[in-house]
Amino acid sequence: MEVLNQLVAGGQFRVIKEPLGFLKLLEWLFSIFAFATCGSYSGSFRLSVECATRNESNLNIAVDFGYPFRLHQVYFVAPTCQGAGQEKVFLVGDYSSAAEFFVTVAVFAFLYALGALGVYLFLDSKYRENNKGPVIDLVATGALAFLWLVSSCAWAKALADVKEATAPAGVLAELPGCRRPGARCRGLRAPLTSGLNTSVVFGFLNLVLWTGNVWFVFKETGWGGPWGRGPPAGAPEKQAAPEGGYGGGGGYGQPEGGYGQPGGGGGGYQPDYGQGGYGPPEGGYGQGAPTSFANQM
Repeated sequence: MEVLNQLVAGGQFRVIKEPLGFLKLLEWLFSIFAFATCGSYSGSFRLSVECATRNESNLNIAVDFGYPFRLHQVYFVAPTCQGAGQEKVFLVGDYSSAAEFFVTVAVFAFLYALGALGVYLFLDSKYRENNKGPVIDLVATGALAFLWLVSSCAWAKALADVKEATAPAGVLAELPGCRRPGARCRGLRAPLTSGLNTSVVFGFLNLVLWTGNVWFVFKETGWGGPWGRGPPAGAPEKQAAPEGGYGGGGGYGQPEGGYGQPGGGGGGYQPDYGQGGYGPPEGGYGQGAPTSFANQM
């Protein structure tokens, strides 16, 4: 419990709130539902064969079958309606390849989603190192999305065939005793296949989840250009602008105080026009002894 509190405090579970981690969590759960509803299935149906002679009849024949649906190995004993004879009747079809393939894909998806969640939570830095983790994740996610497509389609077709092979009406049509004069055959109960229907639904839901997750894993690779992820941790940051902005003191090559001015607050070039410079000579203009033009005349 203490370790869990430390992980929560350190923000380790924030990835579950992001699409990348949240979809992996859903994939983990839905893969469990997919292989559980298919791999744990067992069903049965019941038949009644009533011969013209009552003591030859069997009014309650139970036929059990289940995963992996090797129906050609399932048989039951039915009356021949010819004396007291009995015969073994086998069901038709072997759908184990599609069922086992579907369950295998679901188990691998479960294990991979669990492992990916562990990497996201505890080895995130290693996952993003050299971009190898996202690339491997992208390849595995795309491969599993394709496998979900193939396995779900194959299992949906196989399930339709299983329903047809275990339909009481179809089984009774193949019984020799039901073709005898005076024989009455009927189905008492059909197999319940709602669990198998659910497995197909979860298969296609997993297909949608894994296909959608390809995009979010692809973004982690950084191959998406401007839509890719940001720079990795430890990348050099953008250099800050010089203090004072572009218009402040000490701009581009300009010393503090302006061009041609020595550094300092008030030491600029300010010539003294009133002291020995270009001003009037000491004493001013026309301030000497007056000149009398009248005496000269």
